[in-house]
Amino acid sequence: MSSSLTAAAAGFGSGLSLIVAIGAQNAFVLRQGVRRDAVLAVVGICALSDAVLIALGVGGVGAIVVARPDAVRAVGLIGGVFLLCYGVLAARRVLRPGTGALVAEGEAAGSRRRAVLTCLAMTWLNPHVYLDTVFLLGSLAADRGDLRWTFGLGAALASLCWFAALGFGARLLGRYLARPAAWRVLDGLVALTMIGLGLTLAAGS
Repeated sequence: MSSSLTAAAAGFGSGLSLIVAIGAQNAFVLRQGVRRDAVLAVVGICALSDAVLIALGVGGVGAIVVARPDAVRAVGLIGGVFLLCYGVLAARRVLRPGTGALVAEGEAAGSRRRAVLTCLAMTWLNPHVYLDTVFLLGSLAADRGDLRWTFGLGAALASLCWFAALGFGARLLGRYLARPAAWRVLDGLVALTMIGLGLTLAAGS
């Protein structure tokens, strides 16, 4: 029993250390949380996607993917272009704050659909997600032997806790972001993050 708890705790700590760093996915979840726009759907997609990818890594799929470098480069290029486009849109909101991006409340169903589709693309077209979940966590889990799935469960739980805290906790920032200037700062950080990651992915593909 103690071995299982140790493996789960190690998975939780490893998973948390990998996903807490500021990245495209976290920046998107934070912005959706502050706006209270499709937060449950976005958090669910991120956590479930991580759980699936972690399971693939624990199951040994990472080694198979590494054998197909062309596929990895293709995903990197597509993901880089997508992040660049999203970063440009965020930069546009900084320069033109009167486009409605400053509303900190949930929007219509059309916006919810866009949020879901963007979240799916942000997750599955980002090679960094595969690096963290499939490759790194998969290799760490392999060292646990028979307890690798317990390790993976701990990592998946860390992902769920983090995204839930980020998405639902972000609304506490709403009163601090009531001013247009604060939203412009947030969108500026999002733009820098997205464009920086996009250029890195595109250049490395």
